[in-house]
Amino acid sequence: MRVPQSWQGQAFNQVPDSDNRIHSDELAREYGFTGALVPGVTISCYLIQPAVQAWGLHWLGRGAVHATIKAPVYDACDFQVEVAQQPSANRYHAQLRSEERLCATAEVWLPDALEVEPEYQQHILMADDYSGPEATREIMEKFREHGCPAKSFLWSAEHEMATYLRDQAGMPTLLRTSAGTREGRGDGRGDRQGDSGYANMSFLLGCANRHFAAVAHMSPWIHLEIRAQNFQAVPLGTPLVSEMTITDLFNKKGHEFADCVFNLFMAGSRRCVCSIQQRAIYRMRPA
Repeated sequence: MRVPQSWQGQAFNQVPDSDNRIHSDELAREYGFTGALVPGVTISCYLIQPAVQAWGLHWLGRGAVHATIKAPVYDACDFQVEVAQQPSANRYHAQLRSEERLCATAEVWLPDALEVEPEYQQHILMADDYSGPEATREIMEKFREHGCPAKSFLWSAEHEMATYLRDQAGMPTLLRTSAGTREGRGDGRGDRQGDSGYANMSFLLGCANRHFAAVAHMSPWIHLEIRAQNFQAVPLGTPLVSEMTITDLFNKKGHEFADCVFNLFMAGSRRCVCSIQQRAIYRMRPA
C-alpha cells in the first residue's frame, strides 16, 4: 500500500439550500461567520482523502477516523491538508488549514482487526412525510429515553453529496460517480482496485447528519466531531438504513449539545457499513 500524502484543494459547500441555514450566507453572517459554512462532514472527508488515495478499498472496508472541527471553512476558499505519518505505517495525523487558520484535525488509521460489527435493531422506520418536533432539550431527552426512528437513504450518483469537490477529478478514482462507474452489487464487496462509484465519507457521515436533523427540527445547528468505523464499502445504488441513539445531552456556553451514535446498514442484508459517533450543537445560543 502507498503512503498517505498531503494535498490541497478548494472547499465546496454542496448544500447551500439545506434546511440547516448555517450553510447559507445570510444566517451564517447573523451568527458572526464570514459566510456560508462548508459542512463539517465535508471537512472531515478532506482529512480522510489521503487514506482512500493510499489504501483504497482496504480503508473503505475497515478504516477508522476521529475528526474534530475547530474553526469554520468557507465555500470556495483554498485549504491545505497536512499529513504526518505516525510510527505505524497504517496510521496518520492530519491537519486542515484555510485562510491561515487551523480548522480541523484528524487521526486516520487501518485497524489491525475489525471491531464487532453492530447488529440491526429493527427500529421503526421514519415515514416519508415525518415532520419532527422542535428540538428543545425536553424533546431531545424524550428521544434519548424512548429511542429515535430509523431513516432510509440511497447512495446514488444524483445525491448532492456524491461529490465533495466541485470537480470529481480531484477525488480518488474509487469515489468518482461521474464516469466509468458501475452499479454495485449491494453487498459492499469490490472486484478490483480500479472499481469506482463507492460512497465517499461526506455522504456516509452526512447520513448521520441528516438523520439527526430529521428526528427533531433544528436550524441552525453545527457538526463538531466524529468517530467512525467502516465495516463495508458501499457500491453505487445501495439502499441504506440508519439507526440512531442519543447517548448524552449537555449545555456549554449557552449552546445545547448532543452526542449520538448512528449505525448505517445495507437495507437488504442488514450488514453494518459504518458506525458513527457524532457530537453536534443542535440549539445555538441567540446570535
